[in-house]
Amino acid sequence: MDTPALLAEALATFDRLFAMAREAGEPDPTAMALATATLDARASVRMVLLKAHDARGFVFYTHLDGRKGRELQANSQAALLFHWPRVAHGVQVRIEGDVEIVADEEADAYFATRPRVSRIGAWASRQSETLESVEVFEQRLQQVEREFAGRDIPRPPRWAGLRIRPARIEFWYGGEYRLHERWSYERDVAGDWHKRMLYP
Repeated sequence: MDTPALLAEALATFDRLFAMAREAGEPDPTAMALATATLDARASVRMVLLKAHDARGFVFYTHLDGRKGRELQANSQAALLFHWPRVAHGVQVRIEGDVEIVADEEADAYFATRPRVSRIGAWASRQSETLESVEVFEQRLQQVEREFAGRDIPRPPRWAGLRIRPARIEFWYGGEYRLHERWSYERDVAGDWHKRMLYP
């Protein structure tokens, strides 16, 4: 199978499994673990939400000055993990690749769809910095609310979308007695995609 067809197959498989996760009643099929690492190889992981995906990659949004934003700007390699235990005997999708900041127009369009309170929160939060008390954050929320009273709330300058451009996509299908089925799609340095089956 040629390279464009292999990538299309992997993305179609993701779409099919994502739809199955919704139908199976997963609490939030968009939830994905995001792993990052600093330049000195200190790893960290947290849950984020998938907001868009297509042939270009998988997108989530965050403050660029928060910990994950800083780490991804310093080291643009990231890994994602979806886990949908209610699909068949359990399914995992692992995605690894480079990270890029989405275009301002795309980020603006998504930010405009967020509830007003969420947009206020994006301005009020100093993500990952020390917070002295809940009251301080509530005061910041009120301050932002007053500042934008009666008008639209634009996207904060350092709040952006990050897109993971996949170089590897693995589908893990849970099996009885841990006899799992695994398929890996990998892009080589020349940009060609390859598919192989893995031992459990």
